[in-house]
Amino acid sequence: MTTELPLFPLGSVLFPGVVLPLHIFEHRYRQLVRDLSALPEGAPRRFGVLAIKDGHEVGRGNVMALYDVGCTAEIDSIVEYEDGRFDITTTGVHRFRLEAFDDDGPYARGEVELLDEVAGPEAEMLGPGLTALFRKYQAALSELRGVQVGSIPELPEDPTVLSYLIGAATVLDTYEKQRLLTTETTAERLRSEAKILRRETGILKNLPSLPAVDLLRRRSR
Repeated sequence: MTTELPLFPLGSVLFPGVVLPLHIFEHRYRQLVRDLSALPEGAPRRFGVLAIKDGHEVGRGNVMALYDVGCTAEIDSIVEYEDGRFDITTTGVHRFRLEAFDDDGPYARGEVELLDEVAGPEAEMLGPGLTALFRKYQAALSELRGVQVGSIPELPEDPTVLSYLIGAATVLDTYEKQRLLTTETTAERLRSEAKILRRETGILKNLPSLPAVDLLRRRSR
């Protein structure tokens, strides 16, 4: 079953459960926020976030190439300014796959299929090990010159929530984050993240004096 959503292309990947603040200044997306604000009370004020493929522009005009798996964003708060701009706070809710794209209106809309969350075998067993790996990664990151790492909150026990939080919190390029978002089961995602965290922690420990900007440049695709 598909549903229609307004679409918001973004230069990063949104994961379910992750808070996403946005500053809305383009006129088409101002209209999107106004349209969602006008919905009846209790109706979900949501739109679909799709990551932009790095370095891609295809089609007529400057239409961006987008990944076909994204995440719905639910608006939690809206601040409107006198000049028509908005600051909004949203939370990622549900993964979806884009089935059809329509950019004939004031902003893009799409027919999307909401994706089921499947735990997969051993998801519960993989969670504690991944939590330990993530804490080692955070400790290595905090020792890198030029990187500020805040206090680490208590990590969730739910393996699916944990997998999305770690996917969002790990310093990765858009392609790799998108690969994690697209992974079909929680267990597969946790296994992929375990490999990534071991790799990234090793890189960080071997480059203790490398400025963060240089590290990210080396990691870019």
